[in-house]
Amino acid sequence: MSRRIKRPLAKSRSPGDRPKGARPYRGSQAERSRAHRPGKPPHFPAARPEKREPFAEGAKPAPDAPPLPTKVQTVVVTADESNMRVDRFLEARFPGLSFSHIQRIVRKGELRVNGKRADSKDRLEEGQSIRIPPLRLDAPKVLGTLSEAAQKTFDALKAMTLFEDDDVLVLNKPAGLAVQGGSGTTRHVDQMLEVMRDAKGQKPRLVHRLDKETSGCLLVAKTRFAATALTGSFRHRSARKVYWALVAGVPKPKQGRISTFLAKEESEDDTIMRIAAHGDEGASHAVTYYAVVEASASKLAWVSLKPVTGRTHQLRAHMAHIDHAIVGDPKYFNRENWELPGGLQNRLHLLARRIVIPHPRGGVIDATAPLPPHMLQSWNLLGLEADRFDPIENAPEE
Repeated sequence: MSRRIKRPLAKSRSPGDRPKGARPYRGSQAERSRAHRPGKPPHFPAARPEKREPFAEGAKPAPDAPPLPTKVQTVVVTADESNMRVDRFLEARFPGLSFSHIQRIVRKGELRVNGKRADSKDRLEEGQSIRIPPLRLDAPKVLGTLSEAAQKTFDALKAMTLFEDDDVLVLNKPAGLAVQGGSGTTRHVDQMLEVMRDAKGQKPRLVHRLDKETSGCLLVAKTRFAATALTGSFRHRSARKVYWALVAGVPKPKQGRISTFLAKEESEDDTIMRIAAHGDEGASHAVTYYAVVEASASKLAWVSLKPVTGRTHQLRAHMAHIDHAIVGDPKYFNRENWELPGGLQNRLHLLARRIVIPHPRGGVIDATAPLPPHMLQSWNLLGLEADRFDPIENAPEE
């Protein structure tokens, strides 16, 4: 667990030309004082006093999973299962049941909630009656000593670990590794987590997502209890996320707020997020605070980004919107006649630098990821000081 940065917000300089969709943020002295008090993280209780043992080594116990039903059965949602998604409910009740099988029985309407069809993302309530169709699948296979391939995956996850205890795992996801599967994707974090199934057959759950080419802090829940609590923290905006990026040009003003609506635009070959108008179909409000940490002449700038909302490609679309696209972004880089400085790799320069979120059992998780190799190379070539304080650490959430 890394130390919390304790310097105050940097003051913005002369506004200059203000980009459309951005406005400078100048919090009052009282705001800045409240936002960061020495020794007391804002809005969170004191940090957890101890760090528990990380990954268990060696053999994994066999899961004690219940047999899959061979005929229709009806079960009742318990208090512990209240607010669970339908697909998570099935995963918990029948460990080892494949994702595709869950989706199939829900899509066909074979699973009913209080006699009605349900969607896999619907939330359940205590006391609801769930009709479950026959599940003619083999029970989960017994897990003994890990195979050589599984052990390599296990070791790779261990090497990525920034923080771990019995409930939570924070990984430093490398650039180029997908978080979830998709067309043509055979290796991804969700698949790798299979090797961490516990004695009941439950595997750790992703709590949020990062783009494939974005590196840095990725939060994972190891228990159903933690998944519910952490998902709630994101929903209620109790989580603080700080990103670092290298962008084309130097934004003016050097500290500001970007507020737009974003909507998904799909084509045969690609999907991007476009700037939309309020009321457009599928448009969602997106807010990002940014601050220039350091500039390299007038060609490049190291910026710190704090997303208030969590829309797909939000930071990438927002920086392109104010004409300071992130270096190496294949989807949103929109600078014409712009050449990449010599020595810099043409890869996405975006890092999920830090995450601060209440721990499900009290205290706070505060994890920081280092610059990935390609970004560290760029920082060194440009003479940027990676140990400088982050001026946007305590930007407001509204």
